Amino acid sequence: MLKKIAVIGFGSTMIGIGINGFILPFHLINGGFFGISLLLNYMWGLKAGITFIFLNIPVYLFAYKNNPVYFYNGLMGAIICGIMMEMWMPLNGTIHMPIMSSIILGGIIIGLGVGVMLRSHISPGGMDLLALLLAKWSKINVGVILFAADAIIITLGLLFLQEARLLYSLVIVSIVGLLASIITSFKGIQIFVD
Repeated sequence: MLKKIAVIGFGSTMIGIGINGFILPFHLINGGFFGISLLLNYMWGLKAGITFIFLNIPVYLFAYKNNPVYFYNGLMGAIICGIMMEMWMPLNGTIHMPIMSSIILGGIIIGLGVGVMLRSHISPGGMDLLALLLAKWSKINVGVILFAADAIIITLGLLFLQEARLLYSLVIVSIVGLLASIITSFKGIQIFVD
């Protein structure tokens, strides 16, 4: 149990710092329900962390019927990630970097958080939980599934917001997807000692 709490705490903190410190200042989006939450924040001013938690509810109800372990781990991960998104909000605008440097660093930080959580079968959000379930059923790497879903969300963001700089978000989801794939692929590496 302590290992799960440590993984969720580390992963959620990385996600909160990456989004607020490096993604929000440039009005970009991430993938998954994080990306949808950020889009709703940009369009209507909804709190991204709270919106993120509510978006996850239907997915977790579905997961509860199919895999209760993923449900409990994921629910805890999603709630703590949503709280961390709100908690780290004061970082928005405090780190000043060129856009490409910010995107790369933010993508790495978020990717580490997502990858470490997914490696322990803890979902940092509903889209990640869906990807975990699909990966389990289809044997397709979870990072590949996440990248495809994220590309769709960014395309929708481009259509709704009509801001060309959202194309930079493809770099973010590529880095996050790549790191999640790498971290979840190596079976022999122990990140935390039991």
